[in-house]
Amino acid sequence: MTQRMRFLIFFSIVLGIWLVFHLYVGWRLWSLPVFANPTGHRILLLSLAALYVSYPLGRYLYHHGWPRIGTALEYGGGVWMGTLVLLLSALGLVDLVTIFGLVLKPWVMQLRTAAIGVAVLLAVVAWIGGIVRPRTVELEVELPNLPASADGLVVAHLTDLHLGALIGERRLRSVIEQIDGMKPDIVVVTGDLIDGDAGAVEKMVPVLETLTAPLGVYSILGNHEMYAGPERCRDLMRDSGFVVLDNAAAEITPGLWIAGVPDSGHGPGTDGLEGALEAALAGVGEGGAVIYLQHAPGNEEATAASGVGLMLNGHTHGGQIWPFHYMVLRAYPHIAGVRKIDDMTQVISRGAGRWGAPMRLFAPSEIYRITLRSPATRSFVQGSQTL
Repeated sequence: MTQRMRFLIFFSIVLGIWLVFHLYVGWRLWSLPVFANPTGHRILLLSLAALYVSYPLGRYLYHHGWPRIGTALEYGGGVWMGTLVLLLSALGLVDLVTIFGLVLKPWVMQLRTAAIGVAVLLAVVAWIGGIVRPRTVELEVELPNLPASADGLVVAHLTDLHLGALIGERRLRSVIEQIDGMKPDIVVVTGDLIDGDAGAVEKMVPVLETLTAPLGVYSILGNHEMYAGPERCRDLMRDSGFVVLDNAAAEITPGLWIAGVPDSGHGPGTDGLEGALEAALAGVGEGGAVIYLQHAPGNEEATAASGVGLMLNGHTHGGQIWPFHYMVLRAYPHIAGVRKIDDMTQVISRGAGRWGAPMRLFAPSEIYRITLRSPATRSFVQGSQTL
């Protein structure tokens, strides 16, 4: 089967699921008093049809010579995408409680109306959550084998900014200003800096060049860089002054190494990830402390066993919009935050941007400020997030 055929099948499945969601919500809106007449039904049907095509049509127009109209449709369609998920969840909960209207019959209509109100309110909260500045998460990590001379080095971890049609130069400047305020020694970018249109981001290279740190900016490719064209994205990052780690490692200060792999597309715990890990660590000096960059979570046990002390990931967005995170948890058992795996600390960031719906609900955008601590220097004060 050709790649084009696989894409068409996948796209058809997505559109089919999207249609089912619209049919269900439309079914539940159909009998509400505001729509319970022929004119209301026509308005509802036309509105749902327009909303159904808005996001894919926006993506199509953006890439086929109509960028302004495409961006507007994509943004509006994205807001509807998030709102539809919340409507689906709220109305589904009412159907579950009332067994699709078979019990609590006198209250069914009021409960459905209340569910719609709650969903719309949450959609507004989520939209605000999608535009607010990322929070800064402070963390101290004791890194095995880190020399005492490197104790106190600060790493800024940026991931999943998704620059492109919907997230542009204004957001980028704000994020760079925020990172500058962290006064990092090292900046790492763990993929999906670019959403899907490398051409749009190439215009931002002069701004990206202002993202600097004394010991350098290191990046890897995420799945969206693969969609946008890996070689073009590598060149873009290098033009911005980043060191792109492709199954490679670099010694950033004596005894401290940073290694990274491009997104493999193979998924968690596969031979592809294990092979990439082995290749990336091949150049690490014996006994060195290692920070490992990998876009999507996965293969953590093997990574910890290899001697890596700090593993940095993104990709999951922390689910981005509740309750969608329950679906993300099916693919990745750990989707955000910090955990220990033997002697290794894993940090999964929710990311500084968003994808699809320009919304975030109970999964705030974030940038980690990580202070490295040496086991040889144990005089630092332990906080609630010191690992």
